Amino acid sequence: MDRRHFLAFAVAGLARSATAQAPAAPTPAELLGASGEPYFIDWLNGFYAHALAAGTPRTVLDSALSALSPDPRVLALDTKQPEFARPVSDYLRGAVNDERIRIGREKRAAIPELETIEQVWGVPREILIAIWAMESKFGVQQGGMDIIRCLATLAALGRRRTWAESELMAALKILADGDAPRERLKGSWAGAMGQTQMLPSTYLSSAADGDGDGKRDIWGSAPDALASAANLLAKDGWRRDEDWAREVILPAGFDYGLSEGPSEVPYWWAGKGAQRADGAAWSEADAAAKCILLLPSGAAGPAFLALPNHFVIRRYNNALAYALAVGLLADAFAGAPPLVRAWPHETPLSLDDRLAAQTALASLGYNPGQADGVIGLGTRQALRAWQKSQAIPADGYLSADMVARLKASLRAPPTPQTLTPS
Repeated sequence: MDRRHFLAFAVAGLARSATAQAPAAPTPAELLGASGEPYFIDWLNGFYAHALAAGTPRTVLDSALSALSPDPRVLALDTKQPEFARPVSDYLRGAVNDERIRIGREKRAAIPELETIEQVWGVPREILIAIWAMESKFGVQQGGMDIIRCLATLAALGRRRTWAESELMAALKILADGDAPRERLKGSWAGAMGQTQMLPSTYLSSAADGDGDGKRDIWGSAPDALASAANLLAKDGWRRDEDWAREVILPAGFDYGLSEGPSEVPYWWAGKGAQRADGAAWSEADAAAKCILLLPSGAAGPAFLALPNHFVIRRYNNALAYALAVGLLADAFAGAPPLVRAWPHETPLSLDDRLAAQTALASLGYNPGQADGVIGLGTRQALRAWQKSQAIPADGYLSADMVARLKASLRAPPTPQTLTPS
């Protein structure tokens, strides 16, 4: 081997040796000082590369994700199933109380921007104040959990990764746009923030300037938070000049199986015997709107004809009890009297009872969906079908008595069949 080839061979060998001995480049998680289980570190490294490729400034990423670790409180809350389900009646007695009504009426008179907000977006100020009351107790309790850390934890867990990563990207854009500093992104463990508890993506699409200062500050400005809620409701289909729901009185022998069923105008329901509890006439707009009958506490509690705006509220928070609380608070702020029919006193159902009821319905041939302890529409529809088969008022309401009846039906011996000779 001549000298020239020997030197080339030696240099190549040294290069290979240097490459083999060179330490690996630090990962984003290492550079950021992140900590946590391997699943979290792996997720963070991948998310960092994805966010950088999507155009998120490196300075924003480094600042927002520095020293990040999963939040153990989120890990617990994300999978927590309450042992006892709180009855709607208990929830509403707590939510629609005299003190909250008093404060709401004061706020209604004290925020001059509400008149303009109502005119621009068409959402009654009482509805907005009720959402404000429910979401943060009029801005007092906005939540103190780190939104970035919460969303990162949810994304790394994987159960809702796509959603959580999308919300985390939205939060990073809020920082990149300069709409809020990192330390202001505080809220609930599920990512909602501000006085009206908006998700980061909702902030980007719907936050509004309600006080005219050129900013969208849902954390420090009540008019901005209320205008943002109004904008979101309007985008979700709020119908100007229409109500949200009205209490109705049902006659003896009423077919409770119609609850959560047909969507018909008030006069159709009047033909079935459902009359407004306050005795008032329907407005022209409400009379033309299709309504759905709701029996939140079954046949023993108040009945409501829910107009389309009720379901717009449920797009803000998809819980019947929440939407009822918002509507009833709004009515009270405007001076409406209490409901004609009082809420019954209901027995909370344990998780075991709820699971047993769903399992029993499935075993009896009525499909409630997955047995998960959540009494949703599928379970209520299955229960109505079973109640009809038993000649029980088919209100779809799972009470302690219904749980006992379902369990007894499983234990009942099969009906003897009369055999005929072939």
